[in-house]
Amino acid sequence: MRPTSDHEVMSEITIHELEAAINFWRARSPSSGDELVLCKEASALSKPYALMIVQRQQTLSPDRLDGIARLAWDSYVRLNNSL
Repeated sequence: MRPTSDHEVMSEITIHELEAAINFWRARSPSSGDELVLCKEASALSKPYALMIVQRQQTLSPDRLDGIARLAWDSYVRLNNSL
């Protein structure tokens, strides 16, 4: 992630970082059932990821994530930084 400025609480999330977070959650909790349903964290992050693709955006403000997606992102960052 790029460094934050004085006016930002947290830096923007890149599309590659969001994809890595989705893959992290998929590896921790593989898809299940006949429909291969994603875990709640990967599912929550896949929605803003898809919007970024459709809107051709390379970054996303963490403030634009809904509650479940923000929790999944924050948990990913915390767990990934502890590895």
